[in-house]
Amino acid sequence: MPQTLKDLVAAAASAVERVDIATARRMIAEENALLLDVRDAPEIEKSGRAEGAHHVPRGMLEFRADAAAPTHDPELAAERPVITYCAAGGRAALAGRTLQDMGFTRVYTLGSFKDWVDGDGAVREGMDPGM
Repeated sequence: MPQTLKDLVAAAASAVERVDIATARRMIAEENALLLDVRDAPEIEKSGRAEGAHHVPRGMLEFRADAAAPTHDPELAAERPVITYCAAGGRAALAGRTLQDMGFTRVYTLGSFKDWVDGDGAVREGMDPGM
């Protein structure tokens, strides 16, 4: 039987550990974790992004995460902890699962941008330079 979106997101969410904002902040400060915004550019342009977050749209993740690809983003290193977030949490879970499938061993999800904002996370406007 084909899987639905709901099935795919549920499976990804069960495979990727969720962290709260306090844990995310500690990991960023102490472990050089990468806070990864996987929303699309128009979403970031409208609402901003978490302070210090790096942007890779969900649709480009595999192309940026593969170290052998010419489009590899050096911020995405398999040994570096990565904490994903998106608008509501679904794409963040799917992105986390994809990174795990690609060999990233320390992948977590914060869930949504709203979780960041509600946890008093700082927000900055605009995109990463060059994105």
